[in-house]
Amino acid sequence: MQIKSSSSLTQGEPGVLHHITSRLTAFEYTRGSRQKPHSIIFIGGLSDGLGTVEYTSDLVAGLEDTQWTLINLVLSCSYNGWGMGRLGADIDEIARCVQYIREYKEPHYGPSKIVLMGSSTGSQDVLHYLHCPNPRSAHPILDRDWTPVTRPPIEGAIMQAPVSDREGILQEISNGTDRDSPVQMRELYERAVAAARGRTFEDEVDTVVPLSVTARIGYSTTTPVSSRRFLSLISPDSPGHPTEDDLFSSDLSDGRLAETFGMVGVRGLLRQKLLVLYSGRDQSVPPEVNKQALIERWAKAIDADGSSFWDRRSLVIPNASHQLSDPDQAEPRRILVRTVKGFLEDLEEQ
Repeated sequence: MQIKSSSSLTQGEPGVLHHITSRLTAFEYTRGSRQKPHSIIFIGGLSDGLGTVEYTSDLVAGLEDTQWTLINLVLSCSYNGWGMGRLGADIDEIARCVQYIREYKEPHYGPSKIVLMGSSTGSQDVLHYLHCPNPRSAHPILDRDWTPVTRPPIEGAIMQAPVSDREGILQEISNGTDRDSPVQMRELYERAVAAARGRTFEDEVDTVVPLSVTARIGYSTTTPVSSRRFLSLISPDSPGHPTEDDLFSSDLSDGRLAETFGMVGVRGLLRQKLLVLYSGRDQSVPPEVNKQALIERWAKAIDADGSSFWDRRSLVIPNASHQLSDPDQAEPRRILVRTVKGFLEDLEEQ
């Protein structure tokens, strides 16, 4: 889900700007004037970019005395690009970043460990990277000139605020706004779904849901959203037939979880552990969702074959907001940093 926040990295941070390709960049924070062998590649959520997730400053500070650096990847779908983006394109870019970082660091430091960390919709990227075929399947329209990308394995993965975009937007609709009642919001939503279904592509190009509609049902007033991405995010046929983006909804069946979390071991792209950090009072999660029970279902699904990918530190962080950006988030941030550091220490020892 898209949560507006301001960056706390306002006074500048030293680092290295990596040009992975001519249009794909990542910024490695090097506080302490040195680079290190191991890397967390950080992927933000909808509308995020470089330094927009406030707790990254806490992570940078917390990692200063470790062998890990934080690398903020700026995807093609970052900032306002998410409305025309898709998880398939994201994981191709993430794969290029993982390969680049290994080739960049290992000649200098020897074996390098890499962790993918996603925040909010970035968590969808992380799970998509781990569970879908490698290389991924081609889209019949969007990938006509696509060259398959084979994803390299990673040592660890972290998902922070892995929430359901579908449940979040339905909550917005059921609450209504000062302008529109829940009934009016529902009518707008259903008309948008019907229009998007009826004309998802035109001349093999994405169509766009009118801003006048998407802005009124909870999305940004300045971000064009394609009919294809709109349908993927809201997944109108769920829970029976979930879309690519519908990975974390609380009403998904055990069978669906077996196709996502349960495929992590089959794909062989996660060498060690997955850590999940769910926010205890996430504004994007309906109040009736049992957060602890949900992550326990994920743990059961990922280790159903007897493997041990689920990290025992995974938890619902008490009082944590969506991206830990509210004024009262000092203690949730401390918990996040402490938990991540413990996770990384164990990865180093294995």
